[in-house]
Amino acid sequence: MEVADKHVVIVGFGKTGRALASFLLRRKASVTVSEIREEPELGLKTGVWKEKGVAFETGGHRPLTFLTADLIIPSPGAAALPLLAAAKKAGAQVLSEVELASRFLKGRIVGITGTNGKSTTATLANKILRKAGFKSFLAGNIGTPLISFAEWSRDDHIYVTEISSFQLEHIQRFKADISVFLNISLNHLDWHASFDEYIAAKKRLVLAQGEHDIAILNADDRLLSGLARSIRPKTYLFSRRRVIRQGCFLRDGWIILRDGAGEERLMKAADIPLPGVHNQENVMAAALIGRVLGAASRSMRTSIRCFSGLEHRLEEVLTLRGVEFINDSKATTVDATIKALQSFERRIVLILGGRDKGADFGLLRREVRRRVKEVVLLGEAREKIAAALRGQVPMVEAASLREAVNAAFSAAGRGEIVLLAPACTSFDMFKNFEARGRAFKREVQRLAAAARRGRT
Repeated sequence: MEVADKHVVIVGFGKTGRALASFLLRRKASVTVSEIREEPELGLKTGVWKEKGVAFETGGHRPLTFLTADLIIPSPGAAALPLLAAAKKAGAQVLSEVELASRFLKGRIVGITGTNGKSTTATLANKILRKAGFKSFLAGNIGTPLISFAEWSRDDHIYVTEISSFQLEHIQRFKADISVFLNISLNHLDWHASFDEYIAAKKRLVLAQGEHDIAILNADDRLLSGLARSIRPKTYLFSRRRVIRQGCFLRDGWIILRDGAGEERLMKAADIPLPGVHNQENVMAAALIGRVLGAASRSMRTSIRCFSGLEHRLEEVLTLRGVEFINDSKATTVDATIKALQSFERRIVLILGGRDKGADFGLLRREVRRRVKEVVLLGEAREKIAAALRGQVPMVEAASLREAVNAAFSAAGRGEIVLLAPACTSFDMFKNFEARGRAFKREVQRLAAAARRGRT
């Protein structure tokens, strides 16, 4: 694909946008960045980029910029724009960053998608492969943008890539050598027009594959269970609930790997250091990636046992006067919050809320009733959540994260948990879920410091 002298518009200028700009400039493209934010909000030295030849339009997207583009690349977090459809009609190509990268990339791509667990699975799979001696790199939403590897990639490289529905929306020829579809649940209805459109975008990862590729699917997910019969790649399944003919499953407390050569006990599920049954699924998926690529079982066991998880994913912060604080700021969906609740046997004071993504908070009722002592509501969605959970458990509202942490600690007793698992995005109060998680940890540390001084 030739981009020299083409007018390329990058929508959004975060990490991916900057990586795209660097690549396109080296390829002699004419680059324009279109940003909804005003220039001072970017927090970047835009002058440096302007000196390199990047044109900026900030404070909104101008139709003429899109209509005169040869190629438009939306960043993964950019909202769906009607301008993209109009630009396509005018003759512009609209491609995702992973699509562009794949046109130039050497090596193999392991593409991981799903509603929940992508980051954990991708990170663990990369660790498994590197420990086993492969030249593996973590790419996509959790790692380095895939485009950053394009110019120095080699045939023996493996790129373990977390891929969102946003990126899959604009693929054409992109194809993963190994795809992993972890699960699917209601999400991103603030971006996709419907749940069916969201599912269709996710499925494009496996539908793009050929008969010589490999797909790894969750056999326990009812929306994915039938997919294996309608796709071309060789399929491996994983399941916690039933025996699998080819893939990975849980039996008598053991994680079992099975293929044409027979079956093997990989490790006891109790030896997985990550809490929650959903992380058993993530481990199975990562182990299957290792198995189909030829990683030795002993090496995989070591990698799994040494993997303590990711920041903001069921992260232990500290214990104060017998109350344990857990940061699961990455739980931005109802399903992720349910899985977080199911990870603990102790009573929980749950901090919920933020910006709604079109979620059905009523789905929380059963687990909240079973496991939660009190809910602390925060952010734009607090009234909608309160209406959905009315009558289940006591609820209080908080105006800030500090107030929420204080209220949750006051409600929790010794041996109980304060869990931040918001079921919402962070964008009403924070830049991203990472900023929200760090703020939560700061407030917990502040509370602990005050307790040491005898003020709580």
